[in-house]
Amino acid sequence: MSKSFDITIESLALPSAKVTPEGCGPEIIRAEIANPDAESLSFAANKSFFIETFGCQMNVHDAEKVAGVFLARGYRAAQTIAEADVVLYNTCSIREKAAQKVFSRLGAWRGMADGKIIGVIGCLAQQEGEDIFERAPWVSLVCGSASYRKLPQMVAELEAGGRRVMGLDLDTEETFETEITRRDNPLRAYVTIIEGCDYSCSYCVVPHTRGPERSRPSEAVLSEARRLADAGYTEIQLLGQTVNSYRDPSSRQLGFVELLREVAAVEGIRRVRFTTSHPNDFHREIVEAIDSTPALCDHIHLPVQSGSSRILGAMRRTYTRDEYLEKISWIRAARRPISVTTDVIVGFPGETDKDFEESVTLLDAVGYDGVYAFTYSPRPNTLAKTMPDAIPEAEKSRRLAVLQDRQRQIQIERNNKLVGATFEVLVDTHHAARAQWAGRSTSNLIVNFTSPHQNLLGEYVQARITRAAPFSLVGEQVI
Repeated sequence: MSKSFDITIESLALPSAKVTPEGCGPEIIRAEIANPDAESLSFAANKSFFIETFGCQMNVHDAEKVAGVFLARGYRAAQTIAEADVVLYNTCSIREKAAQKVFSRLGAWRGMADGKIIGVIGCLAQQEGEDIFERAPWVSLVCGSASYRKLPQMVAELEAGGRRVMGLDLDTEETFETEITRRDNPLRAYVTIIEGCDYSCSYCVVPHTRGPERSRPSEAVLSEARRLADAGYTEIQLLGQTVNSYRDPSSRQLGFVELLREVAAVEGIRRVRFTTSHPNDFHREIVEAIDSTPALCDHIHLPVQSGSSRILGAMRRTYTRDEYLEKISWIRAARRPISVTTDVIVGFPGETDKDFEESVTLLDAVGYDGVYAFTYSPRPNTLAKTMPDAIPEAEKSRRLAVLQDRQRQIQIERNNKLVGATFEVLVDTHHAARAQWAGRSTSNLIVNFTSPHQNLLGEYVQARITRAAPFSLVGEQVI
């Protein structure tokens, strides 16, 4: 996963989970309850927890499930970090800057933990392990995401007076499911269908921090989708580090496309999204499913990472530029217009000017609707960390600026062509200062629009586009 969670809801401050860098949360927190344990619900009735989350949608949803572990034991969500008895940092280690932020947060507790349980969970916890205890002795809990299933026992050990607990097991075939999942977004719900990754990209820590691929049984996924629909959710996003690598472990043996169609058929579900796809497992059947199933959103995030086949080989990405472009051709041939976004890394070790130029020209060849671009950041336990010909930081930054500027121009050109079009928008934001509502189309475009109505949050409305900007559209509600 490589994208930040980028939906913002004005004046809806999340009391117990803060998404970094761009946050979202409702005034009300929904809890999806399956089989709550009455004894555990009263165990810690006077205690509270606070989770700060860094990183991708997978981390955001992990935080919802981790919160469920504490809710199931009777904890309440603290309104502020200061009042919490348990403070958890749900971490990302994709880039060095994210790791630095977490250690900065931990440093602020030096001499001030004052009886609190301070925990580090997620990818950085798995990466750094017990070294976190050395760097921050006031930390009580370190747990990697592949060990989240052990969290109830770990919390119980701390409640019983334990000083430190640690979970760093990667040898697992289990997925993380909880009795209660707190839902922090009142409009859209995440559903994990696969965890971990079996690929071995030379720059990526995910296989080392989240373990091997483990798919959830299809019936567990569909049961969760039905419960969400019954709770009033109309949009679901299926999650996985390599979401389209899904393989049903149950006797039904559904493939990814079959699961997509069945989730889309759940009564009450109006939109189904999925992220993140790996190009190696992206097949024409996915496009055909989107084409023929209205509930499947017309947006595909297909990370390319580089436009140079030589660099793709060094990254161990398992496809070439031409093979990637062939998959794009399937998308462009669809009857429905499908928006395409991607991830690009610039400044990978050994990337020449020619290699970089091939990444820039790929933007033109594809015509992306959005690009998440980053400079290469060497990570522990990765092959790329030991590669020669490192690119100077100043040159990485220059290349990033060039690529982002070109993509900005492409988005202006593409968005200008949408002026006059009408989109269905699920409204999730009110900008009072601008007297505008905002939301996303099925193609994941951000639409800001005016309306005479007083309360549209959670509504599906039609908006006609009157003006385009590089990263959003502006329009008015069709009355």
